[in-house]
Amino acid sequence: MNTIQQIFRRYAPEYLELHGEHLPQNHHKTIQAIIDCRSGGLGTSFYQCAACGKLHAAHRSCGNRHCPTCQHEKATHWLNQRLEQLLPCSYFLITFTVPEPLRACMRSHPRPAYDAMFAAASKTLKKLAADPRFVGAAHIGFFGVLHTWGRQLQYHPHLHFVVPGGGLSEDQSRWMASRTHFFVHVKAASRMFRHLLKKAFRIAGLLQQVNPTVWSTDFNVNCQAVGSAASSLKYLAPYVFRVAIANSRILSSENHHVAFRYRKPKSRRLRTTTLDALEFIRRFLQHVLPTGFMKIRHYGFLSKSYSVSIPTIRKMISPISEITLPQPIAQPPAHLPPSCRHCGSLLTFILFIPPVARSPG
Repeated sequence: MNTIQQIFRRYAPEYLELHGEHLPQNHHKTIQAIIDCRSGGLGTSFYQCAACGKLHAAHRSCGNRHCPTCQHEKATHWLNQRLEQLLPCSYFLITFTVPEPLRACMRSHPRPAYDAMFAAASKTLKKLAADPRFVGAAHIGFFGVLHTWGRQLQYHPHLHFVVPGGGLSEDQSRWMASRTHFFVHVKAASRMFRHLLKKAFRIAGLLQQVNPTVWSTDFNVNCQAVGSAASSLKYLAPYVFRVAIANSRILSSENHHVAFRYRKPKSRRLRTTTLDALEFIRRFLQHVLPTGFMKIRHYGFLSKSYSVSIPTIRKMISPISEITLPQPIAQPPAHLPPSCRHCGSLLTFILFIPPVARSPG
């Protein structure tokens, strides 16, 4: 049993007793999924070793995207897919953040607010990349991921975009490379993102819930050159599928308190903070995304529907780029057959025992 699961098992009943009537349904589902994951609460599969005859029980995982136990395999699969789309060019990591006065509205209306954020940020990148002062490319490609947490589990929605350094000409026949260490001007991106987000909030019917003064403040946009994409993607893969806090950061859970490690931005020194257990659960749950919400989105020539293939784009770039792609590494099968922990032989599935049905309420 992992640490976060222990915290939810111990303190979630008290939290539900206090706040259960006001919690969204997806919060209820996430709580139950984390509690049940690999505990037998979701059913158990039984296997037998063909060689030594030993029986093995495997409790089913919950598969919930907010469960820390269930994310590693997803991150590995995602990384392999992205490595297949690598281009021989420089890459950028561009982050869009909203100011604090917008966050209460976004937390109360997450689906339309997050959609608005994606729309405004992606339009900003496309418009500025088309400007001859920056890239001058009519067609660019990139993907973005939404994160909603800060290092102490506070609510802090922001978008990370991984962007190849260049794009295609208007007729899609020529690669137009950006400068190696510059993609777009962050001040121009900040102003445009603010303008487009305000427009998107108006369309979504959220504008009246926001203090008008926020639209005159600076929005933070950061653009960082990360070189070739292979190393940056390997770094980003676990980050993309990370939940609000990893088990490894939690130091203790006792006496109704949870202590965990964190680092301040631009600091390597580890610090410790301690929260009441119910406050820890509250902060964790505020990062649960709406059901079915797509937190990773692909745009332009990195989307599945784009008319020009990645191999074709690679052929355009290779003659004008000094960057070479790494040789593909043979990947292990996504799902290895189960083996006996006693003798290593393959296991044969025998039966699945479903979970006991819970009584309503």
